[in-house]
Amino acid sequence: MTARQHDTSGGLQQAAKDHLWMHFTEMAAYSDSDIPVIERGEGAYVYDSRGRRLLDGLSGLFVSQVGHGRGEIADAIAAQARELAYFPIWTYAHPTAVRLADRLARMAPGDLNRVFFTTSGSEAVESAWKLARQYFKAVGQPTRHKVVSREVAYHGTTMGALSITGVQDLKTPFEPLVPTTVQVPNTNLYRARAHGDDPEAFGAWAADRIEDAIVQNGPETVAAVYVEPVQNSGGCFPPPPGYLQRVREICDRYGVLMVSDEVICAFGRLGEYFGAERYGYLPDMITFAKGVTSGYVPMGGVIARERLMEPFQESGGMFTHGVTFGGHPVAAAAAMANLDVFEDEKLLDNVRRNTPVFRSALERLYDLPIVGDVRGDGYFYGIELVKDKETRETFTGDEAARLLKGFLSPALFEAGLICRADDRGDPVVQLSPPLICGPEHFDEIESVLRRVLSEAWQRI
Repeated sequence: MTARQHDTSGGLQQAAKDHLWMHFTEMAAYSDSDIPVIERGEGAYVYDSRGRRLLDGLSGLFVSQVGHGRGEIADAIAAQARELAYFPIWTYAHPTAVRLADRLARMAPGDLNRVFFTTSGSEAVESAWKLARQYFKAVGQPTRHKVVSREVAYHGTTMGALSITGVQDLKTPFEPLVPTTVQVPNTNLYRARAHGDDPEAFGAWAADRIEDAIVQNGPETVAAVYVEPVQNSGGCFPPPPGYLQRVREICDRYGVLMVSDEVICAFGRLGEYFGAERYGYLPDMITFAKGVTSGYVPMGGVIARERLMEPFQESGGMFTHGVTFGGHPVAAAAAMANLDVFEDEKLLDNVRRNTPVFRSALERLYDLPIVGDVRGDGYFYGIELVKDKETRETFTGDEAARLLKGFLSPALFEAGLICRADDRGDPVVQLSPPLICGPEHFDEIESVLRRVLSEAWQRI
């Protein structure tokens, strides 16, 4: 049977079950049910194989900033493929990679103007660590190799990025990992009861734990601190006031590089091109991916400050790292067209204008007994679910699994909303809609969540 016959004869489901190994998916969950198949997208919506329209409240996976079905990006991809479909940037360059690097350098804050391209966020995170380690060897500090990151933070799945990740359940199956990473508390203010819900005091305390980790491990051994502007895993933890500035000061005090992991937060998610701009700090490196192309072609990278390039510009100097498809011509063309949409449609203005509207729509859900906290920024929010709002009692592991995977995920999908029911940490529902969305989409999100979360509470 040919692939076309599989499609027309209804064999796609069986082919998926027989051959497609889906990522982060319990395959047994589909033993007696169909795998959801998304066939096409238009604007903020996608359509499944049953013809149903679903609001893409997660932008695919924090990716589709400009929405689906953008003909202008598809046209740019096709034109580039016809002209130069592939060539590496090992020793050579090609125009689209050069133009994109120049554009990103001009967009980035401060002197972050050296762009190293990868094909994913995990590769970007790993590349930044490798750059930090080789940089310190090049400047005569060869013992600096360790990384400090935050608990429950997700930084990727390659072995180095996974070592930096703070989600233990994702790490355990692959241990031993790179043994030079240290985790410190994150910025989950909702669970920081000891600080009396004082954001500034909590932020100072959390930043000081980074300093403690550097001192305890020996500053001469620490290469980098990784932070997300808004931490994704655990449910959208914004930085308390002054926190990121204090982290910058601590890194400067001990000669440690500050890496802003913006694989999710860059390219408009928080209303600026980079989260570092949103919160007013200057990191030594920014890692990016996802939104740079809105997912039309995979791409990632690292933007580094000028001083990190200096040792590699000396005679014989070379960053001994690279990936075959880094700076891919078609991906670079997609990114350029994607950024044109940002400018032409003023998407950053749209996010800034509608951020309070989105928050207000989600905060209407506070009248539900299951909703404990609504937190986030821009078009990036998490709703933490609780058993008791007064005590902030959370669900047990088994309860969370039954609630999130057993009910919420399929129920929200059936109700026409794609979002993320996440149990990495306390149970949350995450929302990250395309940046083209407006109040009508927020009302639709709130309406679906209200119905489904109300039913979830009745089932508890």
